[in-house]
Amino acid sequence: MFYTTDTRKHGLRFDPFKALAVPRPIGWVSSLSATGQANLAPFSFFNAISDSPPMLMFSVANGKDTINNLIATKECTVSLASYTQVDDMNISSAAVASSVSEFELGNIATADSTLVKPARVANSPAAFECKLWKFIELPVVAGRDGYTTMIVSVEGVFINDDYIKDGMVDTAAMQPLARLGYMDYAVVNADNMFSLNRPEVNEDGKTATLKSGPWDGVYK
Repeated sequence: MFYTTDTRKHGLRFDPFKALAVPRPIGWVSSLSATGQANLAPFSFFNAISDSPPMLMFSVANGKDTINNLIATKECTVSLASYTQVDDMNISSAAVASSVSEFELGNIATADSTLVKPARVANSPAAFECKLWKFIELPVVAGRDGYTTMIVSVEGVFINDDYIKDGMVDTAAMQPLARLGYMDYAVVNADNMFSLNRPEVNEDGKTATLKSGPWDGVYK
């Protein structure tokens, strides 16, 4: 099948776009309003976009408190949502009034940050302390909510020491959640992780060789 996105005449029960751009990591964003009201919300239009300097992006539906808070205070934390926190993550997505803290709504424990004012999710395996670098208002399609992309610089990183093994992050042990399409989610764990060696370019500079077997421990 093929369909054009301007008409969205795909003939399916639901728009398949988000079921195809998968899996998407979940950024659990904590922010404060100008008056100090705490907000916590998960976003799946989220990812790292650079490691030098470390930068993250997440896109937020217009009208959400997260946009207003970041523009006003310029700070946030982004925690990872693990499988053990699936219900906490889900309840924090509720579209409650701006006067309600999702931390209190879901009885979600907080932990103080080091460099920014917004708290992080205490029981998350890792969190980024961030400052707003730039926001971009995306095109709005008539009759639909638009999105604003927030680009933030990572000023500090918290990692629970329980998830550091042999000098590396044990991703499988963290069991981070991922968003799929519709109401579907997935989890990363030891059962579905694998490693690959990067291809080695041959001396002719025109061909490359794949090294079979598990990762050889050389980071490229």
